[in-house]
Amino acid sequence: MNNQQKKLEEELQSVKNELVRDEERIVADETKIASEEKEIRKLKMSIRGILAGVLILVAIAGAVIAYLAYSNRSVFIEKSDIEAPEVSLAATAPGILNEMMVKGGDTVSANQVVARVGDQLIKTKMAGIITKANDTVGQSYAAGQTVVAMINPAQLRVVGHLDENKGLDRIVVGQYVSFTVDAFGSKEYGGIVDEISPEARSGDVVFTISDQRQEQVFDVKVRFDTTRYPELKDGMSARIWIAIK
Repeated sequence: MNNQQKKLEEELQSVKNELVRDEERIVADETKIASEEKEIRKLKMSIRGILAGVLILVAIAGAVIAYLAYSNRSVFIEKSDIEAPEVSLAATAPGILNEMMVKGGDTVSANQVVARVGDQLIKTKMAGIITKANDTVGQSYAAGQTVVAMINPAQLRVVGHLDENKGLDRIVVGQYVSFTVDAFGSKEYGGIVDEISPEARSGDVVFTISDQRQEQVFDVKVRFDTTRYPELKDGMSARIWIAIK
């Protein structure tokens, strides 16, 4: 009986030892599986990174192609501003400013009295906005000297100042224009090319670095609907894109 018991214990111990070895193998397998899963995750992350890089490169290439295509179909003018011809109101005879009835920014109607120099009343010739009004009563004015200046808002234009070698030869009257105004961020406005100055701007000469050649600067005037964009004011800075047909 003792031998049988001993044999049974030996068999039991053998089974226990086998179970321990099985558990060790299971732990080793689980460790190996965890390691392989970690490597798979790294590989997936690497693949995602490669795909992301490829997508970024594709996006950049697309943007470059789109920019080149768009730039080939448009002329960009960065130095631009909104302005209108200034109208000077003056006395026909010399005199002393006795009364100033307006100030800069006032809206006036046609034939409105804005100042009195000597015995002469200074009147507007049209409706518009006052841009300059010196209110120094007692100041002397010569005949023809500006007492009050004004503009007609209907004559506001976006005026771009373009170097002659930056696409001037591609611009013609009637081309569609989109423009932005610094005061209103990225909001886009529309207009058409109304006039291209026949001569260069006085004093605006650009020299190239290579050979010091003079490059003239020309004005490109853009007409827009002033009733549609009443927020646009004289003197605002702008940027222009002219669509090339």
